[in-house]
Amino acid sequence: MPRPLGELEDAVMTRVWQWNRPVTVREVLEDLQQERSIAYTTVMTVMDNLHQKGWVRREAEGRAYRYTAVSTRAAYSAALMNEAWSTSDNPAAALVAFFGMMSAEQREALRDAVRIVQPAEPEASAESPDAPPPPPATEGDSAAPGTGPGR
Repeated sequence: MPRPLGELEDAVMTRVWQWNRPVTVREVLEDLQQERSIAYTTVMTVMDNLHQKGWVRREAEGRAYRYTAVSTRAAYSAALMNEAWSTSDNPAAALVAFFGMMSAEQREALRDAVRIVQPAEPEASAESPDAPPPPPATEGDSAAPGTGPGR
């Protein structure tokens, strides 16, 4: 499971994820410099560390590298949530506490996500364990399906 990214790693990965294209150290540096004073070598070291940890892949372009995210921010966030949840000695209570911390917008996003991953409600059929049993046979019903009158 992934270890949470450090503050600077997260700032770098946020840009890589948002831009969703191969990026250079220089591009990340210039964007980071809009909010903090930071050296080129610092950003280069962070991006090399992220490569070594498997967060980004890189391809040489001249004397520099272009870095691309290996997975999405959503996958990273999901892995962190799963790790935190799986370490609980009472997963159900942990989920209840987590849901209780959510804003109304977050709860709505959760409902949307559940609708996406939940399989569609199955048609009522004898093969479905939740389906009601078929009605009892009455006189005139055929013993085998599809063999009744007109079949």
